[in-house]
Amino acid sequence: MWNFLRKLFKPTEIAQTPTQPEPIWPDQFLIPVLVVSYFPVKNDRIDRAVTGDVEASLGQMRGHVERTNRRVVEALEQGSIYHGYKDPTARPSLRYQIVETLEFFEPLPTWSKRGHRVPMTDYNEIMHRVGIRRWVEDRGIKEVWLWGYHGGVIDLWESNMAGPYGDISNSDRDPHDLPVLDRTYTVYHYNYQRGPSEAVEDHMHQIEAVLRQIDPHLFWDKFVGRPGEGRCGWAHYPPNGERDYDWANPAYVWTDIEDWRPDGSGEKKRLNCRRWNSDSLTWFIYWMQNLPGAHNGLSYRGRRLTNWWHFIGDFDGAMERKMGLVE
Repeated sequence: MWNFLRKLFKPTEIAQTPTQPEPIWPDQFLIPVLVVSYFPVKNDRIDRAVTGDVEASLGQMRGHVERTNRRVVEALEQGSIYHGYKDPTARPSLRYQIVETLEFFEPLPTWSKRGHRVPMTDYNEIMHRVGIRRWVEDRGIKEVWLWGYHGGVIDLWESNMAGPYGDISNSDRDPHDLPVLDRTYTVYHYNYQRGPSEAVEDHMHQIEAVLRQIDPHLFWDKFVGRPGEGRCGWAHYPPNGERDYDWANPAYVWTDIEDWRPDGSGEKKRLNCRRWNSDSLTWFIYWMQNLPGAHNGLSYRGRRLTNWWHFIGDFDGAMERKMGLVE
């Protein structure tokens, strides 16, 4: 599957925990990442009695997490290349830098939260444990990639945000479940029973949450559109989607996803799941590459569209400037 991605999409260099940030181009944003992994171990193996469904050697799980992190970086950077599948000169709007990796060989901390059948992950405890204030306010961390488990034994949020502008995330948006600092940061909770596609899907839903909050009409009504309408769809629903997770639907639909314009005047093509190889991760990258990015040249009601990746790469900066999806 990954070889197919390399053929379909323009490859980009993967960040390898550099000591210095990669060069940043105009209209490009660096996202420093802190990786935190919880490995409850017993006799050097992940303890299934804790995780509910994951059992492997510590070495195997570490390798899986490391490989998945690299693929997530590659997918997210590729996804931020506006029309990267057809423009070999386009550059990614996002660059990721894994600054540090922290490991804890114990169960995830949890607490009893009203409305949840099983204990909820205690994100406050985890963030205090790692000293999140220092990482965010002194080291510039914008994202925390939290590796753990699910297995029906704990609840989690795929994404969770905290900062001076509130919590806009794929969660219940509890304003007290993360330490609130002077800068915004987002926690993505990955499940190491899964792989790159599920991890990137966490980011997909965060993108949807943020852009829908900024401008629900332009993003959700115009860009995403209704199922079967032939617009761009969203994480679970490609343009021809009929149900959740319908990435392998062979039915054709006329869609303007590759020439999306807010007024619907773009060229429509007859596409089905073969365009993204019936694969969820390929669909995610393809969808992201059709979000209005750098130098998109689009306008709506006489105003130019901004680079929508600004809200993911520099959320606080976008809020301070009172940016919208149009200038």
